[in-house]
Amino acid sequence: MFARNVAEVLQVKKQLPQSEELEVSVEGKTCRAINYPALTGSVSTGDRVVLNTTAVDLGLGSGGYHFVYYNLTNTDQPAHGEGHIMKLRYTPLQVCVQSVEEPASPHHEVMARATTLAGMPVAVAELHSMLAPLVITIKKENPDLRLAYLMTDGGALPAFFSKTIHILQTKELICGTVTAGHAFGGDLEAVNVHSGLLAARHVLKADAAIVCMGPGVAGTATPYGFSGLEAGENINRVHSLAGRAVAVPRISFADARRRHQGFSHHTLTALTKAALVSADLPLPRFKGEDEALINNQLEMSGLQEKHRVVRYENLSLDHLAADEKLCSTMGRSLHEDPGFFLTVCAAGYHLAKLAGPVFSGAGTG
Repeated sequence: MFARNVAEVLQVKKQLPQSEELEVSVEGKTCRAINYPALTGSVSTGDRVVLNTTAVDLGLGSGGYHFVYYNLTNTDQPAHGEGHIMKLRYTPLQVCVQSVEEPASPHHEVMARATTLAGMPVAVAELHSMLAPLVITIKKENPDLRLAYLMTDGGALPAFFSKTIHILQTKELICGTVTAGHAFGGDLEAVNVHSGLLAARHVLKADAAIVCMGPGVAGTATPYGFSGLEAGENINRVHSLAGRAVAVPRISFADARRRHQGFSHHTLTALTKAALVSADLPLPRFKGEDEALINNQLEMSGLQEKHRVVRYENLSLDHLAADEKLCSTMGRSLHEDPGFFLTVCAAGYHLAKLAGPVFSGAGTG
């Protein structure tokens, strides 16, 4: 079940092609809401709408937004989409898309022949907050690289919800977004992650790719009950398609929760249990107690033996300063959680090295 309420639209505050940020009145209280025109049509000031209020009612991390479920004022909405693949299948909001693979797609013939990534490096990340610093780092080191983003259905399903994707594409830092599984709204739609990776390589002509979920990781404080476990599975997928997986571990020395200090227990489980094959595991060199903790976790977990660990010296976060608003994780900024962002940068430098000419700056050690 989901909680719902009727609201009046007071103002359409921000309008992007596929997302509208609204100010609404709910039982006399002014609230924020998101509307996706592809699902529910555009709304106007004065419209009465039905909202899904569940996440806000539960205090979950949706950014404090309600979501428009139905427009009571404008009930006549034409069908959207040209394809025959349904996402959000068998729900009231199921939506048809033209998948990159289906026979009617202009890319069907390419996808029918695509079977390998041919060594393409793929950064496999656990959190959506890793996307922007990864992209910025990679493009700093290799500006001409064609870099694609594959969004899985482990977090938010509409790509429209991610302001990061919109900004990165507006700045032409990524050559396109593929939404896989039940995620939707990308430049290309794919039935699954395998096919999405192949579409990034053969349709978007990417030199390298990043695969991770959209905003909104789920966790339960149990060993296997978290959506980021897919990172291990994505390493397997990249390997099965003859790609080069670069794991992006979740490391923090600022998280107050012991299970997320140093290597997050989520990362340790994904890389030691879910991943069945080896991946590149680039890491920065830390200092003092932080470095001692990482070395101990590497030894005790078996990561050193299972994966190809590469250590990077003299990493800096200076190149992220201009885009600091894009660099936040679990509410912490660059300066509040430098270990997290240095680790992401190490992966970015490493992928740039694999995908193109030898980069300048950081060195291995």
